[in-house]
Amino acid sequence: MKDRKEQILRKRKALENKLRSKMDELSSKDKESLQAIAIKYDKDSKKAPTIVASGRGKVAKKILELAEDNKIPMVEDPKLSKLLSSLRIRSEIPSNLFKVVAEILAFIFYLEKMASKRSKLRSKFKRIKE
Repeated sequence: MKDRKEQILRKRKALENKLRSKMDELSSKDKESLQAIAIKYDKDSKKAPTIVASGRGKVAKKILELAEDNKIPMVEDPKLSKLLSSLRIRSEIPSNLFKVVAEILAFIFYLEKMASKRSKLRSKFKRIKE
């Protein structure tokens, strides 16, 4: 079990280093045009998703690093990012963008569900193997 955790930590560090090196490879023009938007959605509330962070350049890089560090799923969509960047922080997603954002959230929820099932199967298999 301890070896598995260490292996996961090594893989995570390697991915973090890869992300940082990719960011460092970007030209200064690319870094300035880098854009990131963070949205929050509470499944239990009946409210629309909300913009919680938005930025370009160094701020975008920090948003991406925080998302990576906290294992928050990321989706790359430059067109949607451009539209969402025109909104204020803490504002709800407008109704004309509901469908696009809902599709992205549904995809993320599906991936999380599959990851959870995979984890349960692995632990079940591990118990059987022992």
